[in-house]
Amino acid sequence: MSPADPLRDLGVRTGPDGGVIRVWSAHATSIDLVVFDREDLDWASVRVPLERDAHGVWEASSPALAPGARYGLRVDGPAGIEHAFNPVHTLLDPWARGLQPAADGSWRGVVLDSLAAEGFDWGGVGKPRVPLDHTVVYEAHLKGFSRLNARIPDRLRGTYAGLAHDASLEYLSGLGVTTVELLPVHAFVPEERLVRQGQVNYWGYNTLGFFAPHAPYASPDAQAGGPAAVRREFAGMVKRLHEAGIEVVLDVVYNHTAEEGRQGPTYSFRGIDNASYYRHDVHGRYVDTTGCGNTLDFGTDAAMRLVLDSMRYWADELQVDGFRLDLAATLGRDALGAYSPDHPLLRAMLDDPVIGAGKLIAEPWDVGPFGWQTGNFAPGFSEWNDRYRDRMRDFWLGDLRRERHGEPGSGIGRFATRLAGSANTFAHERGPLASLNFITAHDGFTLADLTAYDVKHNLGNGEHNRDGADHNNSYNHGVEGPTDDADVAAARRRSIRNLLGTLLLSAGVPMLTAGDEYGRSQRGNNNAYCHDSELTWLAWDPARRDGAIEATVRHLLRVRRENPALRPVRYGRFGERVPSASQLDWYNALGHTMTIDEWNDPSQRTLQFLAASTPEFEDFNRILLVVHASETIAEVLLPVHPGVDDYELLWDSGRDAPDGEQGRRYVPGDRLTVAPQTMQLFRAHGEPAPVLVDAAADDGPGGDGPGDAPPGDPHDGDREG
Repeated sequence: MSPADPLRDLGVRTGPDGGVIRVWSAHATSIDLVVFDREDLDWASVRVPLERDAHGVWEASSPALAPGARYGLRVDGPAGIEHAFNPVHTLLDPWARGLQPAADGSWRGVVLDSLAAEGFDWGGVGKPRVPLDHTVVYEAHLKGFSRLNARIPDRLRGTYAGLAHDASLEYLSGLGVTTVELLPVHAFVPEERLVRQGQVNYWGYNTLGFFAPHAPYASPDAQAGGPAAVRREFAGMVKRLHEAGIEVVLDVVYNHTAEEGRQGPTYSFRGIDNASYYRHDVHGRYVDTTGCGNTLDFGTDAAMRLVLDSMRYWADELQVDGFRLDLAATLGRDALGAYSPDHPLLRAMLDDPVIGAGKLIAEPWDVGPFGWQTGNFAPGFSEWNDRYRDRMRDFWLGDLRRERHGEPGSGIGRFATRLAGSANTFAHERGPLASLNFITAHDGFTLADLTAYDVKHNLGNGEHNRDGADHNNSYNHGVEGPTDDADVAAARRRSIRNLLGTLLLSAGVPMLTAGDEYGRSQRGNNNAYCHDSELTWLAWDPARRDGAIEATVRHLLRVRRENPALRPVRYGRFGERVPSASQLDWYNALGHTMTIDEWNDPSQRTLQFLAASTPEFEDFNRILLVVHASETIAEVLLPVHPGVDDYELLWDSGRDAPDGEQGRRYVPGDRLTVAPQTMQLFRAHGEPAPVLVDAAADDGPGGDGPGDAPPGDPHDGDREG
């Protein structure tokens, strides 16, 4: 940020003589700083008027703005439908780094010095900087992750310190994940509707302060110590995770604020400059592209500065490793409300030396016009790939249901497109790592529930089962909910293994939802945003965890690490050796190259997929994945491929857990009996082939070469609602 930037240094900056506060408001006619007594947050001990400059920045200095001071703003301005000024309200500084509630429901900012000035020592611990091709994201709720873990002292369970505890670090490292993506930890409050209903906002997508860690997630001692102690505990958590080689990515909600709709509470932005911070139509009504009542207007410099300052603060001062941008399409909407991948805010994230050096993950949609933008973010962003989610669910669950009803499925081609990195969705220069692959997320069924429920069961949310997605591509395997039928239970576990195997063996960046690794259920609730209970917390009692599924996840993550052919960085090009791309060859059950007719035949449910890392650029590696998604036994002839001497079995989804069958060797041309609805993974041994040839490029519809997506429909996939 240049010293000439008129919006530089917003918020409070401290010095030896107190502090300086800078606040932006284009329409205010007066702003007063109010500093409160530390023991009585309703008693204003100091009041100082701010002066406006030519750019709408209001500034004042005061000796009372020392570290630990509690302060607020009182803002006056014109009347009118687009404004909401009221000098009686005490407003929260949007850039406040510490927060404290007052008795009247308003909030006070708390002045904090830098971490270094407070004596926090990072001890030389740096960011792990895990390359994207080695990244495995683990989406977790900060409280829910450790709340029930008996290995952690009770006072630390469900806290920042709980996630930093040895028991947590050992588990995450042993599982094999590299990057913990935390549901929102920016300070948030429950929506007024939830308060009236006696419910809570568990997920946290209702941000109050974009610079302060959520205080209730700190340990009791840290909460008692105030905002500075809460921040130190958060930083200590990041440090401990980094020491274990694990990254911290924050799920951040910059698209809207906790002020809800026009009749919602006034905490900050609405009272400082409602007309400028929020989107409005010509009649002064809110334009809501978030579904949450309001939308920040990223056609204004101040809203963009808020986001960039916040991200830089968390990435620099607090050393987090990246961000998952909630409803990121909203962040790319200009002054007219149109989305552009080259929006100045999105471009500034990439260009910033601190923010752009970390991971940037976009949720590439919102609920506004033309809000679905999957594949339409700039290079440098990874994107939640909903087409991947929908296709893989439909292939393993929807098609299974249709087969049992005598109906044709979707065939193997579209599945293969997603398996190979979704080249029909992401531009060639972005490569497969633009795809953040997921089967489940916090929002929706857990993986176990995806295989156990045909419909959502959300009555406990208090919305008469109207909330949550209706279109889930789930399949209960013939029985809704829990069952004592051993055959149904076995079929569900097999489907879970197939979905996990697909996720962790696909090209792209995989994301696991916490708890899916052991079969966590929410009893059919696919929108458990208001449940802060054992329904949503992770279970740590071995009796409540499926140890075989957990062993499968650990094994598959180890296999992924050890085989670079599963982790291509780039899409290949036919006839070229592309560094860090994988050569892809596709075979049918007879070991023959797939034909166009077979790619497009919905009855084709068996595929052999040979991926080879590019020789001369890295350690040569080849894997063979056999996919058989039919309820009949298949006979498969292992492909004869140049340079392949034999195939070593690494994993079979037909088995409850990895077992002694691993390591068994087969030679090309061997006849393999494959159980119904299973996958088998092999490592191919032998010398690299002298010439790279992509069989799919010759025979698939529209293929451009290794790593592209020849087998699939370029318009593949209906989005989940």
